[in-house]
Amino acid sequence: MKYLVTGGAGFIGSHLVENLLSEGSEVIVVDDFSTGSRKNLEHLSRNSALDVVEGNILNLPELEYLISRSDMVYHLAAAVGVELVVHDPVRTITTNVHGTEKVLKGAVRKNTKLLIASTSEVYGKSEKDSFSERDDLLIGPSTHCRWSYACSKLLDEFLAMAYFRSSRLPVVVARFFNTVGPRQTGRYGMVLPRFVEKAIRNEDLQIYGDGEQSRCFCHVDDTVRALRLLEKSDTAIGEVFNIGTRRQTTINNLAAMVIEHVGSTSATKHVPYEKAYEAGFEDMRRRLPDISKISSLTGWEPSISLEGIIDSVAGFHRGNGAVS
Repeated sequence: MKYLVTGGAGFIGSHLVENLLSEGSEVIVVDDFSTGSRKNLEHLSRNSALDVVEGNILNLPELEYLISRSDMVYHLAAAVGVELVVHDPVRTITTNVHGTEKVLKGAVRKNTKLLIASTSEVYGKSEKDSFSERDDLLIGPSTHCRWSYACSKLLDEFLAMAYFRSSRLPVVVARFFNTVGPRQTGRYGMVLPRFVEKAIRNEDLQIYGDGEQSRCFCHVDDTVRALRLLEKSDTAIGEVFNIGTRRQTTINNLAAMVIEHVGSTSATKHVPYEKAYEAGFEDMRRRLPDISKISSLTGWEPSISLEGIIDSVAGFHRGNGAVS
């Protein structure tokens, strides 16, 4: 099998590439290294089955050719991270919408199977206990940049489903709920690596808002396993799937767990949203997935506990000097 992974030098992408190569597949990575890192693929650089193409999918001339050479495309390239979204909304919208459009147009030429990465952000301000793929979505106002990411990824989903209906393109959409693990950076606001890096240095952990917002965290190895199962299921084509864990915790509790597991003397400090991001910033209070759809179809269940996740992230950052 030959795969194309857009955003393959990113956090999730590099773990997926590693998995694909481990089974003997050929992999083409397209990445402009704006948020991904060459270091994420460094340990794979001697593998002759890996071809890394530097470029942005928005203007890469050979993108359609690379897609035509592939049996399967994983489209992970995107503008991600709350801080990046808030401070550069134009880049967010352009990269996510037009980038996905180019990948879809390329895939439809030879009916290449495609999996598109989406996000739990598309559920918006819904206050349900857990989110199902069948739920209505409640996006915030366009005057708040915070919602531009959710809206752009939701438009990606609509485009994917439109290509499936109009051209029978074999496309699957995966909504990630806080995938975390080694190689993830805190540079763009991701909470767990940010906490771990600070805790290792015994610095204050900054908690945005009151800290009672709850999240779930899924280890990247579990996420990659879910993606591979969806890839191999013809029944998954034309469908959307949540990928995450059923265990939720508040950000206050997460900070306490990180301090305990790292053995840190860090304190915690609450920072108002408007100081961390922008005036009028809105956040989701809960983000818990209903994963019954993917579990019923593939048997997938997350296997790595939150405690195990924290330990793996801490081990990675200790080995890399806790530099974000």
